[in-house]
Order: sequence, then C-alpha cells, then structure tokens
Amino acid sequence: MREIVLDTETTGLDPLQGHRVIELAALELVNHMPTGRAWREYIDPEREVEEDARRVHGIDNAFLEGKPKFAAVAEGFLEFLGDAAIVAHNAAFDMGFLKAELLRLGKPELPNSVIDTLAMARQRFPGSPNSLDALCRRFEVDNSSRSYHGALLDCELLAEVYLELRGGRQPGLSLAEERGSSTSRTRDATLVSLDSTAQKPRREPRPHAPTVEELEAHKAMLEGLKDPIWIRQ
Repeated sequence: MREIVLDTETTGLDPLQGHRVIELAALELVNHMPTGRAWREYIDPEREVEEDARRVHGIDNAFLEGKPKFAAVAEGFLEFLGDAAIVAHNAAFDMGFLKAELLRLGKPELPNSVIDTLAMARQRFPGSPNSLDALCRRFEVDNSSRSYHGALLDCELLAEVYLELRGGRQPGLSLAEERGSSTSRTRDATLVSLDSTAQKPRREPRPHAPTVEELEAHKAMLEGLKDPIWIRQ
C-alpha cells in the first residue's frame, strides 16, 4: 500500500486571500513505512511572505528569489504523488492551498484520498494537545532539530507519528489472501514471513486424569463442606 506524507509552507494562512505555497514536500510510504524516496521544492510565490508566516517557517523572499514558480514544479509533484493516499496533519490547510495552486493552472482538484492525522489524534486523545510537536513528545519522536517549521522535516516527523497513531511498528498481522501464500507482518521495516504450513514436532498428549492422591484430597475437602454441589444427585 503506497501513501504520501505531504506538507506545505506558505506565505500566509488563507489561499482565498491570494496566499501561495512556498515549499512543498512529499515523502513516500509503503505499508506505512518510509521507503527513502522523497520530493521537495522551494517555490517563488510571486508575492510577499507575511511576517507572521516567516516567523513560523523562517523562509523569506530573499531566499525564494530565483526559485521555480509552481507551474514549473506541478507536473513533477503530480507524477511523484500518483494515485497514492495523502497523509497530512491538519489536511484541510494543505489541501486548500494545493487546490488553489492547481486551479490557477487550470488543473482539476486532486482525486487522491486524504488521511488527516490531526483528526486521528483528536479521536485517539480527545481534549489533549495534538499539534505535531505535542504528538512527537507523546510518542518520543525526536524533533529537536525543528527550530522552524519545514515541509520536508515535518513530513519525516509526521511519518513516524502516523505510524504510532496506527498502533506502532507492529500494528497487527497482515493475513495472506491468496491460497498457499504465507502470513506476513512488518517489524521495523523488515518483512517477517510466518509460514503456516511449516512442520512442527509432534508432542504427545499430556495426561489430565486426576491421580489417586488428588481424588482422596478432593473427597476429604468435600466432607468438610455443607451440602457441596459436587455430590448432589
């Protein structure tokens, strides 16, 4: 199963007010585990980065000068994304910006299914802080290098958090569907094969009948009880 962890950094908070994407990153998962493949581009937004946004991600217009425009990177991003499900934290924010950017290019809205890890966290930990930083602390994911928000770094952290939200590195057994195939599971990115047809040494049945001593002890116990149900007719 292929999924793409996705994150954006932007010039502001609202695409409907003309704010643009300035960093777009995507990280590939297969069976919920990172494959090592990732895609990231900084983008010239063709407008000023607001100061409040700059304080969050540390990216200013001087850094973005000369970077490609979204139109130049869109095809590469869409090719990397393919038909994979999208995993994002507060997905409505990122998907809203992507929808606006694609609309400017006359492209349709992304048809990919979307998994919102913020919604997953709120359902699992209602009433608790569920920001990415808070979830990293909860799951002991090292985010010490996150002095600023950065799309690719946030994708890497979110991939670990997402795995924990799904139950950790051993979320369960993946049962084989095809006849003759073995059951398998994933453990720390290593596929472990569990062959249900493997021959096991035959063990002789253990005796379970009570011994004479045990029967006598049971009889003595019953004699000390008042009207025990074990001897009623």
